[in-house]
Amino acid sequence: MIQWLRNNRTAAIILTILRVYLGYTWLMAGIGKVTGGFETNGFLNGAIGKAEGAHPAVQNWWAVFLETVALPNHELFTFVVMWGEVLVGLGLIVGLFTNAAALGGIIMNFAFLFSGTTSTNPQMVLLTIFVLIAGLNAGKYGLDRWVLPLLQKQVVVIKNRRLAHQ
Repeated sequence: MIQWLRNNRTAAIILTILRVYLGYTWLMAGIGKVTGGFETNGFLNGAIGKAEGAHPAVQNWWAVFLETVALPNHELFTFVVMWGEVLVGLGLIVGLFTNAAALGGIIMNFAFLFSGTTSTNPQMVLLTIFVLIAGLNAGKYGLDRWVLPLLQKQVVVIKNRRLAHQ
């Protein structure tokens, strides 16, 4: 299964569809936040409140992180969430730095899940796992097809220059 995801042309086509779907979902969520006056303060306080009671939806260690790190820096977290969603969405849609975009997306999905928000996050995590396992094949029909080889050539040129100067 893993080899099929990583090497098969049909898998690359299916992954492109999954990638674009995930990207569109992230992009729309991010644009909604950028244009809608999004603020994390209320969300963070709500998540911290879900750590109480007999059956808390948020684990204590995560609530401590939210209360001591995220809440005092809620402006930064607001910026990171809004623009992170937009950038993850764009990266997945056009297939540019696909693996990095998918990793950023799944990290946000887990942060939302840890905060007691289910929504579409479990579904997005599951689909993103396939994109991450597929590696380069997930971006085969995207900008990664051209950009990554160019970057790889630049890295080789830089390494060769360093070796020549030693």
